[in-house]
Amino acid sequence: MVPDGTAGQGDPGGAGPTLERLLSVMGAGVLEPFTTPRGLTTAVEGVTVLDPLEPGQPRGQVLLAVGVDPQSAAAVDVVRHAAGAGAAAVVFGPGRNGRAPDALRTAAEDAGTAVLFRTAWCGWTELVGALRAGLVLSGVPADPAVAAVAPGDLNGLADAVAVLVGGAVTIEDVESRVLAYSSTAEDVDELRRLTILGRRVPPWRVAAMREAGFFRALWGSGDVIHRPAHGENPERLVVAVRAGGEILGSIWVAAAGGGDLPPHASDTLRSAARVAAGHLLHHRSHRAHARLVEDAARSLLDGRGSADVLAERTGIPTHGHCAVLAVRPGTSGKGEENGRLCALLAVRCGVDDLVPVVVPADQGALVLVGGLHQDLERAVDQVGRLGRSLVRQVADVFGPETRIGLGTVADTLAASHESRRSADLALRALLSPSETRTVAFASELAETIALHQMLDALLDALPGPDPAPGTPLARLVAHDARNGGGTLVQTLRAYLDHFGHVPDTARELGVHANSLRHRVSRLTEVSGLDLANPDARLLAHLQLRLLDRDGRKREG
Repeated sequence: MVPDGTAGQGDPGGAGPTLERLLSVMGAGVLEPFTTPRGLTTAVEGVTVLDPLEPGQPRGQVLLAVGVDPQSAAAVDVVRHAAGAGAAAVVFGPGRNGRAPDALRTAAEDAGTAVLFRTAWCGWTELVGALRAGLVLSGVPADPAVAAVAPGDLNGLADAVAVLVGGAVTIEDVESRVLAYSSTAEDVDELRRLTILGRRVPPWRVAAMREAGFFRALWGSGDVIHRPAHGENPERLVVAVRAGGEILGSIWVAAAGGGDLPPHASDTLRSAARVAAGHLLHHRSHRAHARLVEDAARSLLDGRGSADVLAERTGIPTHGHCAVLAVRPGTSGKGEENGRLCALLAVRCGVDDLVPVVVPADQGALVLVGGLHQDLERAVDQVGRLGRSLVRQVADVFGPETRIGLGTVADTLAASHESRRSADLALRALLSPSETRTVAFASELAETIALHQMLDALLDALPGPDPAPGTPLARLVAHDARNGGGTLVQTLRAYLDHFGHVPDTARELGVHANSLRHRVSRLTEVSGLDLANPDARLLAHLQLRLLDRDGRKREG
C-alpha cells in the first residue's frame, strides 16, 4: 500500500472530510459512485494505491484498485478485503467494456463498502492529484459568504470576494486568461477594463510581469502578494490558487474608486484562495466533461465511435430518431466566433425540448439532435422546421450567407454518421454559386449533389485541375493570365451558366448587352471555342467547374 495522509490539513476543528464532501469538492467528471451501501457520510482519512505485496492498509482510506478489472473475481476479493480493513471506498477503473458485473455490486453491498469508478477520461495520475486536492479542501473553513457560493460558480465567487475585500476581483488561469470577474459598480482602472474586454491580461502586460520575475514569485509563494499603487494603476493584491501542490490560477483584487483596500483584505483573500481551489477543480472537471461529450460525438459522426458512450453522457436515446445539421455561418466561424455560434445553436435547439450536441467543425458546426418524434414523417418535419428557424437566427448574427444542410433522419444513434454525411452533401450543394436556397435536405438538392460527385470523380481521374493543354479553355486561361487576370474566363462562365441568354448574362456581369456580345466574340476568337458545338460547350463547362472547385479547396 502507498498511503497519502493529506486529510484534515485545512481542518483545525478535527472533523475530517466525508465521501459526500470529497465528491462535492471534486465535482462531476472525475469519480462516479457505483454503489454506496452505507451512504456517503463515511469519513475519509487519505488515499491509498493498492499494492498486493504490501499487507495491511490504514483505515478510512480511498483505495485505488489500479490494474484490477472490475469484472474479475479479483475485484470481488479486493472489495471484501477492503471492508475488513475499514476502507472508506474502493475505486476501480472503467474496465474493458465500461460495465461492472452484478457480482461486484453484490459483494460491495454485502460488505458495506462504497465502490466508485474512475471516469474514462481521467487517468490514475490525474485522479491521485485530484483526490489529494479534494482531501485538503474538504475540511477548509471559509467565510460563510464565500462558502455559500455554488460549486463552479466562479462569477458568484468573484462577486462574494469583492464584497468581502471591498475591491474589484478577477479570477484568472495560469495563462492569465480571465475565468470570472466581479460586477463592481465603481470606476475601474484602464488595465482592468482592457483585461475584462479581452478576457485576458493584455500581452504587453504579461510580458512585462514575466520579465520582472513576477510570475516566478507568485507561483513560488504561498501567500498574498501586495502590489502598491503606481500612476493610474491602483493598489492590488494577488494570490495563487493551489490544490494538492498543483497551481490552478490566481485571484486578483484591485482597489476601486481611487481608495485603498481595507486592512483585512489580505486575510480574506488568503481564505478565499483555499475555497477557490474547489471551484476551479469543479470548473475544470465540467470542461473535461464537455470535451468528452464533444469527442464522443465527433467519433460517432465520423463512423468510428460508440453510441452507448454518447447516450450515457447526453441522454440521447440509442434507439430513436435523430438527425445531423451542418451549419456554415455567413462569417468566419473561428475562435470566439465559433464559440458564440455553438452556444447559439445549443440554446436554440434546447428551446424545442430537443437534446442537442453541438460539435465545432471546419468553418462552422455540426448539430446532432436527438429526441425527435417517433413517427418518421413528423421527425423529418421537426428537422425541417428547426433548420429554417436556425438559419434565420444564425443569419441575423453571422450574416445572410449562412447555410444549413439538413441530414436524413436516422433510426438509431449508431446510424447518425449517415445523417452527417447527407448533411455535409446538402451543405456543399447549398454553397454552390447557382444555389439560392439557404437550408435544405440532400434529397432536395439531388441534381447539384450528383454534379459535385461527378466532378469529384473527374478531378480524381485527371492529373491536375488545370484544363488539358490545347483545349479552348486552356488558351482562354492563358490569355487572361497574360493580361493581368482578364475577364474572358469570367464571361464564358456566366454565358454558359445562363445557357447563352444575353440579357441574363449581361445583368450578372453588370455590362451592356452589346458589350457582352463583343466579349463573347473576342473569347471565341482567342480560344477557338465553337459555341454551336454541344460537346465543346460541355467540355468547357466541366473544365470551368473543376477550376472553381479547385479554387475553393485552396481558399479553404
